[in-house]
Amino acid sequence: MADEVVLLDTWASMFGMRVRIALAEKGVKYEYKEENLWNKSPLLLQMNPIHRKIPVLIHNGKPICESAIIVQYIDEVWNHNPPLMPSDPYERAQARFWVDYIDKKVYDTWRKMWLSSGEEHETWKKELISIFKQLEETLGGKPFYGGDTFGFLDIGLIPFYSWFYTFETHGNFKMEAECPKLVAWAKRCMERETVSKTLPDEKKVHDHVLGMKKALESK
Repeated sequence: MADEVVLLDTWASMFGMRVRIALAEKGVKYEYKEENLWNKSPLLLQMNPIHRKIPVLIHNGKPICESAIIVQYIDEVWNHNPPLMPSDPYERAQARFWVDYIDKKVYDTWRKMWLSSGEEHETWKKELISIFKQLEETLGGKPFYGGDTFGFLDIGLIPFYSWFYTFETHGNFKMEAECPKLVAWAKRCMERETVSKTLPDEKKVHDHVLGMKKALESK
């Protein structure tokens, strides 16, 4: 019996992009269901009653939530090449650590910068840049975070590349000036079809964010 795979997601979500890239890397066919986060579907609320967030992967009727967990699940279930997780236990632990760092730091810091002004805005901007500088340092001189191979940590970070223009526009800085090696890494990742076909246009993301801000201000 063929696997039934459904993804509940929204197009601009960097967390959902992780799952779409992982599914593409494994060649998994799935049904995509776009969610309206202002009006969440009964299916989303049923499948993720705890957090009520996307993305949710539904595999043969069973939901898996949280993007990093979903990517690891995909790697374990569709365990043919290419493996997404490092084979070495220490390297796996390190990859999980840095994806957890991204999850705890990047979006929350960006949101604080986005919704603040004056000195507070400047403080959060500096914090956001320092996070990316730390991630650039972690990359070192390697082509990918997995060394010569594109893997779990690369998938964890590359979706944010589609938001760089938005970060720069709202923060008044240039990522390439601040983190040139990180931008070079992102461009290498974009050479992969699984990435380039998943990441949306940066200007489209920016327009989406402007629309979100107007919606928040009107509430």
